Amino acid sequence: MQLSWLLGFVGFWGGFGALQRGDLASATAWISSWVVGGIGVVSFLRHAVFHRSDAKRMNWDYGKRNDFQLEAGFANLAWGLVGLIAWAQAWAMQTQGAVILVFGIYMAQAAGLHLFDPGERNAKRAAQLVNVVFAACLLFFGSLALLHA
Repeated sequence: MQLSWLLGFVGFWGGFGALQRGDLASATAWISSWVVGGIGVVSFLRHAVFHRSDAKRMNWDYGKRNDFQLEAGFANLAWGLVGLIAWAQAWAMQTQGAVILVFGIYMAQAAGLHLFDPGERNAKRAAQLVNVVFAACLLFFGSLALLHA
């Protein structure tokens, strides 16, 4: 999980820095590669390859394989690889923005699910707020790239 945070920090640091310089194309590339690509691949590893330790981290250790967790890992791998391919092949900014937006929509839905879950309401408030900010940043960068003419 900490590696995901590091990749996200590097990606958003580079993305906001590029945006501050007025370079939306570079900002989009930072987010596409580090945040969508890097976090997507690492999340796949965490959810699907190292699923037992990840299940313990989330208090989901039921003593058997959790196929939902594997499915989430596969989804992360799908957009992670597409994010890396989009960056490596220098796809158009709007196309990379669409990839960023897909991850942002998914994260916004996941953040909302956890934020409004009565069982988690007070348990992990700081982590829930980080997820909301993370999703908002993805939606922000994805929308900027898509709206660029």
